[in-house]
Amino acid sequence: MIIWFGAELDQLAAQKLKVLATASMWKDLAEQIGGPFVQVDLIVPVGSDPHSYEPTPDDLFKVNEAQLILVNGLSFEGWLDKLIRNSSAKHTQVLITKGVKALSNPEHPGAYDPHAWMTASNGAIYAQNIANALVTFDPAHSKEYQFNAGVYIKQLEDLDRYILQQIQRIPAEHRVLVTSHDAFHYYGLRYGLELHSLLGTSTDADVQAGDLISINALIKKRAIPAIFTESTVNPKLIQSIREENSISIGGSLYADSLGDEKSPASDYQKMLRHNTDVIVRALTGSFNFTHQEKLLSPTAVYSSLIGIYLLLFYAFLYLVKSQKK
Repeated sequence: MIIWFGAELDQLAAQKLKVLATASMWKDLAEQIGGPFVQVDLIVPVGSDPHSYEPTPDDLFKVNEAQLILVNGLSFEGWLDKLIRNSSAKHTQVLITKGVKALSNPEHPGAYDPHAWMTASNGAIYAQNIANALVTFDPAHSKEYQFNAGVYIKQLEDLDRYILQQIQRIPAEHRVLVTSHDAFHYYGLRYGLELHSLLGTSTDADVQAGDLISINALIKKRAIPAIFTESTVNPKLIQSIREENSISIGGSLYADSLGDEKSPASDYQKMLRHNTDVIVRALTGSFNFTHQEKLLSPTAVYSSLIGIYLLLFYAFLYLVKSQKK
């Protein structure tokens, strides 16, 4: 057994490549591929919305400490340029979406949808770009990075096939995904879902009355079984649609951030798998959400409690009568 002392641990930490990720998805990718040879930090905290994020003084410190910054681009990190300009460090930014076929943003000519990581096939491109960057900056561990990337990309290929197969279980007329904002177009195009949302590709957008009317009409016309909230977006708008149409909320999906360690989306692969399982379960009617919601409603809970009290009361009367006999 090797015993490491404080000075030796400090030396090992100092030798690690200091990587900074703008969002939690590629922080996880970098840790999976980099293993013990990298120290990965994060700008936008887990559970926060990158679209509306406001950098802090601590983020400036992270930028100054980093040797390598992993950037999605495609207008995802609108706040990053200002943060970089205010820094004094000599670091390199790596565009991890290089090679991705970006979808144009219909709302803004010349702009693109940034949510390319939402498919496992694009995730493999992200993983390879991250591996290439690590090899360039730390060639001493190139074999380890390349091996880890190969294993991880194979896992993503398996996951991609899983998602394709699962989405096919949904009846064709119900392959419609209604969410808070446009984070799932890559996912829908890859796996065969029609996408509709209340907001655009950024959560900073305002909901338009016309979009709200058209989505309500779509739900009624297509008899859509469920709609979905997102972990980093206020669910108020989706809940209003639910009430308007007496429709179920199929679950909460993850898009712009992973979940915490206790969540079903604590890493990138789990996030994609969780989203798929929730979507398929809700749109195939594998679980009766309407029934569940009725059971959890205040009226239902109150009625259940009355039933329990009556049952206990009659049981008490029965015991009293039994003792008298």
